[in-house]
Amino acid sequence: MFTPQGPTFRELAVQALSSTERGYDLLAPKFDETPFRTPDRVLDEAAAVLTRLGPFDAGIDLCCGTGAGVDVLRQLCRERVVAVDFSAGMLAAGRRAAEATGAAEAAEAASGPVVDWVRADVRRLPFGRAFDLAVSFGAFGHFLPKERPALFAQVHDALRPGGRFAFPVVAPARVCSPLYWALWGFDAVMQARNVLLRPPFTMYYRTFQLTSVRAELEQVGFTVETAALPGLGFLEDGSPRCRLVVARRAD
Repeated sequence: MFTPQGPTFRELAVQALSSTERGYDLLAPKFDETPFRTPDRVLDEAAAVLTRLGPFDAGIDLCCGTGAGVDVLRQLCRERVVAVDFSAGMLAAGRRAAEATGAAEAAEAASGPVVDWVRADVRRLPFGRAFDLAVSFGAFGHFLPKERPALFAQVHDALRPGGRFAFPVVAPARVCSPLYWALWGFDAVMQARNVLLRPPFTMYYRTFQLTSVRAELEQVGFTVETAALPGLGFLEDGSPRCRLVVARRAD
C-alpha cells in the first residue's frame, strides 16, 4: 500500500496521536507516497464528467491536501483556481509540487487560471459567491456527521447561482466482506483513540453515506444528481462502484 518513500509505521503512529491538523502537517512531505492520496483514475473520471458541465470561470478545491484536485480544476476553469486546506504543511507541499513540475509557469504561459493556495478552515470559508465549481476528494471522513450541514451551507454560500459542488462517493463495502471489517475496525480504533486522547484525530470511513449526504445537501438548498464513474468498475449487481455527486445551487 505504501511506496518505499512513504512514511514509516512510527511516523504514522506519531501522526495518528497528534491532532488532525498537526498530523497532516507531519504527513505532508510523504503524503503523495501513501494510498491516502486520491488515485489519478478517480480524478480523471471525475474530470470527464465535469468537462461536460463546463467550462467554468472559477473553481475551489476544498481540503485540497497536496493539490491532486487542483490539477482537475486547472483543466476545467478559465480564470481562477483556489486551493483551501487548514494544514500549512499540506499547502506547502502542494505549492512545491506545482513549482517542481512547472505547472504554474505553464498555466501562465497558456493564459490558464491563476492558482491561489489559501490556509483556511472549510467550515468557515472566507468567500462569498465567488465560484462556479467546488470539488473535494477524499476529505469528508475528517468531519463528524453533525458538522456536515454547516459545512455544506458554507459551500452553498461560496458558489454563484447555478454553481456546482462535486465529489466522488464510493459504494459501501459489502457486509461481512474483508473490506467491511477492515473499515469497521479502523473506525472503532479511531473512536477509542478519540475517547482516550486529546486533541482528537478525526478520520472515519463509514460515516459518509450517500442517502444521508443527499438529504443534507438538499436541506441547505442544493439540487442533487449523481453520475456513474464507469472507469472505476461495477459491483456484482451492476451498480457503479463509484459515483460523482453533483450538487447544484439554484439560479
